[in-house]
Amino acid sequence: MKRVTIYDVAKEAGVSLATVSRVINGSNVVKGPTRDKVQAAVDKLGYKPNAIAQGLALQKSTTIGLVVPEASFTYTGQIINGLIDVAKIYSYNIILHTVTAGITDLSSVIEDIIKSHVDGVILYYDKQDVPEMETLSKYNIPIVLIGGRIHGERICSVYVDIEKAVYELTTKYLEEGKDSIAIIEDRKNQYACTQMVNGASRAFEAKGKKFEGFLEIPAEARTSYLFLQQWLKDHRYDLMIGNRDSQAMAIVNAARENDIAVPNEMEVACVIDTKYNAMMRPQISSFSIPSYDLGAVSMRVMTKMLSNEMEADRMIELSYLFTPRQTTKN
Repeated sequence: MKRVTIYDVAKEAGVSLATVSRVINGSNVVKGPTRDKVQAAVDKLGYKPNAIAQGLALQKSTTIGLVVPEASFTYTGQIINGLIDVAKIYSYNIILHTVTAGITDLSSVIEDIIKSHVDGVILYYDKQDVPEMETLSKYNIPIVLIGGRIHGERICSVYVDIEKAVYELTTKYLEEGKDSIAIIEDRKNQYACTQMVNGASRAFEAKGKKFEGFLEIPAEARTSYLFLQQWLKDHRYDLMIGNRDSQAMAIVNAARENDIAVPNEMEVACVIDTKYNAMMRPQISSFSIPSYDLGAVSMRVMTKMLSNEMEADRMIELSYLFTPRQTTKN
C-alpha cells in the first residue's frame, strides 16, 4: 500500500501544501470551510503527520531523543519501558539511539539528534564526564542524565547512589571480620565500576585498611566467566561483587567448577537486580535498583524542564534495597 503524503492531502483537498501544513499544525489563519475540506481529505486518505516535520513548523517536535549504551540488557529495557509509559501520558514521541563500542560512537549519535530537532535528550550512558553534553547545551537542548550526577542550567540527573550501596554492603562484611572482598570489572559499564570501587574503598578506609580487590578483566579474556574459571583456581574470597546479573552468574558458575561452595565458602552479590537473579540456582543476592522508575522519573523531569516547571533540585536520587537470597549467608 502506497504511503500517504502531505502532497496527496493537498491534491485531494485542492489546496496548497502550506494550507495543509497550517491546518495540521493548528494555525488559526485558515478559514472554516477550507479547514473542513483539508480535514476531510486527511480522514479519507488516512494521513498521519510526521511528528518531526510538524516540529519544524511549530518549533516544537514533542519528540525526545533517548540514548542508551546497550539496549539488550534487561535493566536497560526496564528503563526504556518506564520512560515510554510516561512519554505516552504527556504525548511525547521517543527516538531511540544506541551507542555500541566499535560500531556507533556517541558523537555521531549526538550529531544525528541535533539534526532531528528534538525537544530534549535523555542520556543513559556509562561515563560520568560526557563532552558531547556541552555540544547539546550549545544548542539549548535540555538534557536528563540517567545514572550520573551532573547538573547545570539545562541539565538534570536521576540516579541511584551505587557507591553508597556498595559502601554499606562492604562495611557489613568488614564488621563481621570478612575483608577478602573482590569487585569484578564490568567492561561495558566503567562508570558503575568506578562507583563500586569508590564505595568499597571508603568502607576499607573507614576501618583503617586499603581496598585492593578490584579484578580487572584482561583484554585477551573474551568474557568474565572465562577469566574467573582460571582465576578462582588459585584465589579465594569472602565476598565477590558483580555489577550485572550475567557477571554474578559467571562468578557462581566459576566457583562451582572450582569446588568453591556458595555461600558457605564464598558469598556472591550483584548490584543490579533482574528477574534472572531469582531464576538462577542458587538465587543471587542483589540490590533492587528501580530501573523502571529511573526511566519514568527521567521522562517526567524532562516534561517539567520543557514547560519550565523544574524545581531547584536538579539531582534526583532514587532509593535501593538489598535483597538477600541464596548466595549470601544473612
